[in-house]
Amino acid sequence: MRNLIGLLAGSLLFGSGLVGAESTEKTFPFAKADIGKLPKGWKADRTGKGDGSVWKVVADETAPSKSGVALAQTAEGPGPLFNLCVAEETSFRDLAAEVSFKSVAGSTDQGGGLMWRYRDANNYYIARYNPLESNFRVYKVVDGKRVQLGSKADLDVADGKWHKLSIRMVGQRIECSLNGEKHLEVEDGTFTEAGKIGLWTKADAHTHFDELRVKAVGK
Repeated sequence: MRNLIGLLAGSLLFGSGLVGAESTEKTFPFAKADIGKLPKGWKADRTGKGDGSVWKVVADETAPSKSGVALAQTAEGPGPLFNLCVAEETSFRDLAAEVSFKSVAGSTDQGGGLMWRYRDANNYYIARYNPLESNFRVYKVVDGKRVQLGSKADLDVADGKWHKLSIRMVGQRIECSLNGEKHLEVEDGTFTEAGKIGLWTKADAHTHFDELRVKAVGK
């Protein structure tokens, strides 16, 4: 029963908006031809200083899409560094987005998540799960400083396995779900304009991503 409720919650989170919503939807498949490099249309970026934020397509036969590959953050950056990978040809304001992710390694940090309404490397929203801390959080990054908007602790989500993270933001309202179950709901009006979407990890988090998609939604 709980699984059914979770699936329904995930479906509602990413489902169509009300009448008047844009129908724009983008999916981001990754291909074996891009192994060892960033796919076309993606840009590696970073918040903070230091070596890191090395993103590339890697082989992964466990990828949920059955493609045999995933997009991965592979560097061991310093603790304060945020590793960003931006889908350059995107612009969404009110949106629903989801991605599958798998934590592979990291002693300082693990996991990662979604970034949206991205203006530049120092201004955006993020939702992420960290298996080292067993918490799911939503933040805003303003002028390079991260501010926590909401947190759910003590979640039993195993590392080394694929999980699905979903967000929905309409106006100032943000909803965040993990594996189809909504855990976070907050409001924030810092970034009101459309922006790019992307992927996010911190420090030395080696994380694989697959099945990214985003859709414009209405109120």
